[in-house]
Amino acid sequence: MRAITNGRIITEEKILEDYILLFSDRIEDIIPQADLRKYHVKEIIDAKGNYVSPGLMDLHIHGAGGFDTMDGTFEALNTISKVIAKEGVTSFLPTTMTMAKEKIITSINNIRENKNKVQGAKILGCHVEGPFISKKYKGAQCEEYIIKPDESLLEGLTDIIKIITIAPEEDVENRFIKAMKKKGIVLSVGHSNATFDETIQGIEDGISYATHTFNGMRGLHHREPGVVGAVFSKDIYCELIADMIHVHKGFFEGFIKINGMNKVILISDSMRAGCMECGEYELGGQKVFVDESSARLEDGTLAGSVLKLKDAVKNIKDNTSYELKDIIKMASLNCANVLGLENELGSIKKGKLADIILFNEEFQVNHTIIQGKSVYKR
Repeated sequence: MRAITNGRIITEEKILEDYILLFSDRIEDIIPQADLRKYHVKEIIDAKGNYVSPGLMDLHIHGAGGFDTMDGTFEALNTISKVIAKEGVTSFLPTTMTMAKEKIITSINNIRENKNKVQGAKILGCHVEGPFISKKYKGAQCEEYIIKPDESLLEGLTDIIKIITIAPEEDVENRFIKAMKKKGIVLSVGHSNATFDETIQGIEDGISYATHTFNGMRGLHHREPGVVGAVFSKDIYCELIADMIHVHKGFFEGFIKINGMNKVILISDSMRAGCMECGEYELGGQKVFVDESSARLEDGTLAGSVLKLKDAVKNIKDNTSYELKDIIKMASLNCANVLGLENELGSIKKGKLADIILFNEEFQVNHTIIQGKSVYKR
């Protein structure tokens, strides 16, 4: 058993000081500092005043460290896994995008085959973003490979798939949505030109999540509220890319109030240039130009992001009145709830897996622990 001392422990209810976190592969207990002598501890980690937080969970990330999920190799997944672990992510969903069918199938199979082999943040499954989307709101997805929702494309792969992004207006009678819901997959509205009524029907038929809300979807108008209006009208999970580019920082507070703290999912939507230098990269076979804050196609279209999830947390902290313990949930416990893993992951609570990070006031990650093992120390 190991112990973390001198830290500010972020629990679901409060931030604890003068307490000690005991853990092995799971959280063993949180005890008063004076009680440490009662326990046999092999190693003491001095947090030196850092926050002791549940590890972050990224449910929508294409790549980082120069690699992309669609590369379809162990090296790609392992590099992404190790790079994001250094930035406080302890679990993630590698996310595919709209490319040739064979490429998508190869990438999903690669995720399944290497799910338990990566050496950093653990893979929880796969997020399939495209090809079942709208051409009008394709964003940085390649139009050439957009197709109608097709169950056969994912045949034999649904065991590893956790989320599918879909444009409901492209799904006849929402047959695909209903079929995937029966398999326990989370259906997400995104890259969609659906009307308000079409989106509401999609939600009633099984959609429970929205992909990078506002971006890649029919916007809000008082006469035709569109996808955004439907999402805000229903109690579903909503992704937010809080890089202050995809959504204005002045609306972060309103976004959370509308959706509710427990329904906001902070994501990175990072592409292969995440944690890399500025320059020219590639996304889905298209050139992407990256500067200090954004990634864009040649025509200026936003192409994912280079956001680190910890910085999304910081941006919400800096631009809203919400408490840190509640913001952390938007990148941890809320994510676990989406996947039905709230009894295993997402918070520092006795019995849960010991996915823990230590970070300072500037959100610099100094230590990452996954299932009790230190995978990164600054």
